[in-house]
Order: sequence, then structure tokens, then C-alpha cells
Amino acid sequence: MGGLRPWARYGLLVVGHSLALGLGAMVFQALEGPPAHRLQAELRAELAAFQAKHGACLPPGALEELLGTALATQAHGVSSLGNSSEASNWDLPSALLFTASILSTTGYGHMAPLSAGGRAFCVVYAALGLPASLALVATLHHCLLPALSRPGAWVAVHWQLSPARAALLQAVALGLLVASSFVLLPALVLWGLQGDSSLLGAIYFCFSSLSTIGVGDLLPSHGHGLHPVIYHVGQLALLGYLLLGLLAMLLAVETFSRLPQVRAVEKFFRPCGPVTAADQGGILGQDELALSTLPPAAPASGQVPAC
Repeated sequence: MGGLRPWARYGLLVVGHSLALGLGAMVFQALEGPPAHRLQAELRAELAAFQAKHGACLPPGALEELLGTALATQAHGVSSLGNSSEASNWDLPSALLFTASILSTTGYGHMAPLSAGGRAFCVVYAALGLPASLALVATLHHCLLPALSRPGAWVAVHWQLSPARAALLQAVALGLLVASSFVLLPALVLWGLQGDSSLLGAIYFCFSSLSTIGVGDLLPSHGHGLHPVIYHVGQLALLGYLLLGLLAMLLAVETFSRLPQVRAVEKFFRPCGPVTAADQGGILGQDELALSTLPPAAPASGQVPAC
């Protein structure tokens, strides 16, 4: 396959991506179609039973109009269900969580600005805040990545591993650390605090948040007797979790992207040409990092050291 022209390689990449999209769509259709139809049938049965019981007291179409209004407001993050004394959707912790979802590009979609001024401010805030957030993450990334690479360099020296194997071991260790510290452990805490969610649902929420998918179908809620103070503290903790977890996820992705195996795949889809220093920068940087703590080799007998 090394003799393929660049346009043929790009075509393979596009075809592979299209096949992955189609396969994912078919799997989701097969898995989610039957539950959706079942819920729709249950809803229709509930509506039919309600109309049969209370239809004489309601004008025609009144229930559908009320449900339509409730669903429209729910789509904007406003709900009148439950106790009316509960905190507003736009209290300070909720607003902080909303701004964090903007700056982290998570975008849960559970809240949205309702006023024209709020939407205009959201555009300006995101336009200014996203570059600042990216600059902050890039600065922290450059500061933390060398520090996180030192354990891998120490292991490479003491276990006498090759630079490529040491880089792979470091990437796997960092991935397991991020998965356990920012996915599994927070999921266990969320599962224990929120009784209406399963462990799989909590893991799904943590991963979708850190991967910035943010589908928003599962969020910490007021339900099941959770004290308002605990709820607000949880929202603030979620704010810090998003910022720290996103940084940890980016560090793990960057570490995996510097692996020689990943660089080889990237090089395959590049235009043919001489290998430059920039092309080898990632692999050389990883090799130099792994060999940075190696002791200097002793000169061979009879060899004059270079000045």
C-alpha cells in the first residue's frame, strides 16, 4: 500500500470514515429503535387512558396544547414540575455550570439563553472565552506533559526498555490513570449520590462530558431528597471536574498521538516527499524524553573522548 498515490490514500480515508459513520448509525438504529417505539407506545397508552378517564372534563385538544407548552419550555431548560420552591435553573451554581459547558465545548443542552440579550452575550462570551480557554489548556499541557513523562523515563532506564516500548507503556499507564481517576471514580460517586441512575449511566455521563460530546440526557438533578446545599456543592464540584478532566483527557490524547505507531499511520496519509525534521519531531521528542535520564556511556577502552 506504500505505492498508492496521495489522492488514493485520501479516498481510502474518506471511505473508511464514511463506513464508520454508516456502521455506527446502523448499530444505534438497531439498539435504540425498539426502546423508542416501546416508549412511544407506552405514552400513547397513557394518553388514551387519561383521556378515557378525564376526557369529559377537558375541552378537545386542551391536553395536547398543555403538553406541547410544557415540552417547549422543557427544551429550553425550564420546568414547572416538582416543588415550586426549588432553586431556579439560572441560580449562580447552575449559571457557572452553563458557562463551564460553553468554555469546555461540552454543551450539555439542558439550559439555553431565552432572551435576545442572553443569546448575544453568549456569542460574544464564547468568541472571547474559547480562545482564552484553549490558550490556558495549551499552557498547562506544555507544563504538565514533561512532568508526567518522567516516570516513564525512569521505568525505561531501570527496565532497559526501548524508547518506543517505553512510550507505549507511558501512554497506557496515563490512559489507565485518567480512566480510573476521571471516569470510574467520579461515576461511582455520582452513582452513589443519585439513586435514579445506573453505574453504566454514570460512566456514560462522565465519558460524554470529558470527551466534550455532552449529549445532556443525563445530568445531576434535585431528585430523591438530595439536600439543596449538597446539590449546589455538587454543581461546583462538577465545574472543577470539567476543567480538570478535560485537561487530563487532552494530556492522554496528546501522549497517544506521539506514539511511533500513530505517527506511522499519520505519515501514511501525508503527501509523499522527503522526511523533514518536523515530521520526526514527535518521535524524536518522545525518544529524547525517554533517554533524557540515561547515564552517560563510558568511553571504550583505547578511545579518546571527543572534546
